[in-house]
Amino acid sequence: MHFRDLVPARLRQSTLRVCVHVLGIIVATSCLAQDDSAKGETAVPTSKEPQGLTKYLGRRIASPMGFQHMDWLSRPERIQEENPQEMLDQLGLKPGMVVCDLGSGDGYHTLQMAPKVGPNGRVIAVDIQPQMLQELSRRMIEKKIENIDTIIGELWDPKLDEASVDLVLMVDVYHEFSHPVQMLAAIRKALKPDGLIALVEFRAEDPTVLIRPEHKMTKAQILKEYKANGFKVAKEYERLPWQHLMFMQVDKNWKKTQVPE
Repeated sequence: MHFRDLVPARLRQSTLRVCVHVLGIIVATSCLAQDDSAKGETAVPTSKEPQGLTKYLGRRIASPMGFQHMDWLSRPERIQEENPQEMLDQLGLKPGMVVCDLGSGDGYHTLQMAPKVGPNGRVIAVDIQPQMLQELSRRMIEKKIENIDTIIGELWDPKLDEASVDLVLMVDVYHEFSHPVQMLAAIRKALKPDGLIALVEFRAEDPTVLIRPEHKMTKAQILKEYKANGFKVAKEYERLPWQHLMFMQVDKNWKKTQVPE
């Protein structure tokens, strides 16, 4: 015999209402407990992240390329569009140097620089996406290269030691920095006294450079931003197919005032 045949309809309805009410209390209590737990977990900040920017000194900051598209870094057309070997030849890498590939991605340039600085030198690959560095590590093992260190950086801090680096290479990455002021300050601190930044950016002055506008920079914009943050031009190389190559050094006469944002 079924339950409905044993219990009157009115009593069944009353019992159902009580059950629903009790169930509601249990669910609500559970949710409140989870809520309190979540509040407790997030009450203590996990980092001191400064506010990121979407624009800087009149320039729109581009979004970083995700690791899902890392195959673009090794596209066959890159040789013709960028001539990476010619760019690397201009860096003047020597055995024993410590160089940083900032925004290294999967190590397209990192792996080429490692033999040039030799076993007594180091290449530091910094990226904010661990998946990129995982792929680089896989390639290091495959090629039996041991003089590369990998660092997972922050959006505002590459985590480089003070006065430790001879050269910081940034290939098509600076324009994606959401914290350009903090990053340039950190790089300035990390460079050795005669250290240089090698900045590579697609030329925005050239309409034949088929790259989205927010992923290109004019030379005037580069100078505007770097001078505002304590750097000056050491030398330039303008023979790459699509890109500026500008070497920046610390301006020792620069006085830190309020850096424009």
